[in-house]
Amino acid sequence: MGMLKEFKDFAMKGNLVDIAVGFVMGAAFNKVVASFTGGIVSPLIGLIFNANFKDLKYVLKEGVADASGKVSGEVAVLYGEFITNIIDFIIVAFVMFMIVRGVNAMKKKEEEAPAAPAGPTQEELLAEIRDLLKK
Repeated sequence: MGMLKEFKDFAMKGNLVDIAVGFVMGAAFNKVVASFTGGIVSPLIGLIFNANFKDLKYVLKEGVADASGKVSGEVAVLYGEFITNIIDFIIVAFVMFMIVRGVNAMKKKEEEAPAAPAGPTQEELLAEIRDLLKK
């Protein structure tokens, strides 16, 4: 039972819970960024290149189209999707940088807060008591 209790103590530490919450929020934020990139950034870049940005690819081997128009057997390098994922990464990395920068700035302000004025030392208090007792 000692190992189970130790694991429970480890799992309930604030840092681990914070990491888990951050991981879940990061996954959700990644979906938001992916939809932003796919729905806003890619079409704008597509206007520049006159093509759907996510559909940009280099075909190595042509595929065969069946009656429904579906292509099978095609071998292609999907560089448009790769570039979209790089843009997603840059956006997420920039936002995480800004969050860490803000947290560090807040921590620095907490550290720079002036310390409470120090009261008399123990020796000063004892000397004061001694002087009062002499009276």
